[in-house]
Amino acid sequence: MADYPTVHLTIQDRVAILAIDHPPVNALDEKTLSDLKAAFGAAVDNNEIKVIVITGDNKSFVAGADIRDLAAMPTVELAAEKAEQGQRLFNQIECAPKPVIAAINGRYCLGGGNELAMACHLRIAEEGAEFGQPEIKLGLVPGWGASKR
Repeated sequence: MADYPTVHLTIQDRVAILAIDHPPVNALDEKTLSDLKAAFGAAVDNNEIKVIVITGDNKSFVAGADIRDLAAMPTVELAAEKAEQGQRLFNQIECAPKPVIAAINGRYCLGGGNELAMACHLRIAEEGAEFGQPEIKLGLVPGWGASKR
């Protein structure tokens, strides 16, 4: 299997482990979402893999969307397009033909990270993990499906 710059894909005993690696808090920027989509697609397409686990590298699951990416959006239309791309990926995860497990490590599972976890079929969290949608404090609605999940 291929390795992606921000997502490490390993296979052990017919289980694909997708470890998100975008320090310091594994924020989901455009590149990380793209790598996650590619790694997830490769895991789904591999008939030897029976279960997919999504976790974080660097002692953190996913702290959320990369706010710098959001702030850099030049138009509302582009922001809406990026939100739809994330929604499509998380819908693919939710509707995957194989079980998808969120292995929530570290302290934070916030915003887009919480939405990613909600899209998975099963969530297992480290003791003390905090969940939330803090983007509402910025006047934003959860853009990747949390309001329906």
